[in-house]
Amino acid sequence: MASNRGIQIGSAWFQRKLNLRPQHRGVHLVTEEILKQVPELSQFAVGLCHIQIMHTSASLALNESWDPDVRDDMEMMLNKIVPEGLPYRHSCEGPDDMPAHVKACFLGSSLTIPITDGKLNLGTWQGVWLCEHRNHAGSRKVVVTLSVRKGGGSRPPTRSPTRDHPPRALGGPRNSRVKKRL
Repeated sequence: MASNRGIQIGSAWFQRKLNLRPQHRGVHLVTEEILKQVPELSQFAVGLCHIQIMHTSASLALNESWDPDVRDDMEMMLNKIVPEGLPYRHSCEGPDDMPAHVKACFLGSSLTIPITDGKLNLGTWQGVWLCEHRNHAGSRKVVVTLSVRKGGGSRPPTRSPTRDHPPRALGGPRNSRVKKRL
């Protein structure tokens, strides 16, 4: 006999279009900027947060949030992999436009992140990056969509505990290493 234990009936959807502040060309950590514009996230126990950038010459990535050198190194590598100055056919918006489109295709235009207890369930050193591929871009628009289970802060069990499958803590043991800034 199948059990419905742990399954919660009732869901909610929420969506908001955000403007991210203009950035110079490069890779920028924007996690906090997004979270400040979506305080409703804290009301949801379990769900998914989908973030979609509305541009073809910028991208989103989930990566290092602690060391800014990683973002500088990523920008350097993207410029080596997809250089300007090649004989691109599409060049009507300047020499950085077609390389920006290629970089955006490589990195992607969206992220989906789990929501747990009213927070993005990110890894210890993960953050949301805005990868700005144009030299002179303006504000970038993103659409944030929350698909969530309604209710308080408790998480439903993923399965009934049994002798073979005891209950597990969310996310398992945390990595205890500490990054030290040199």
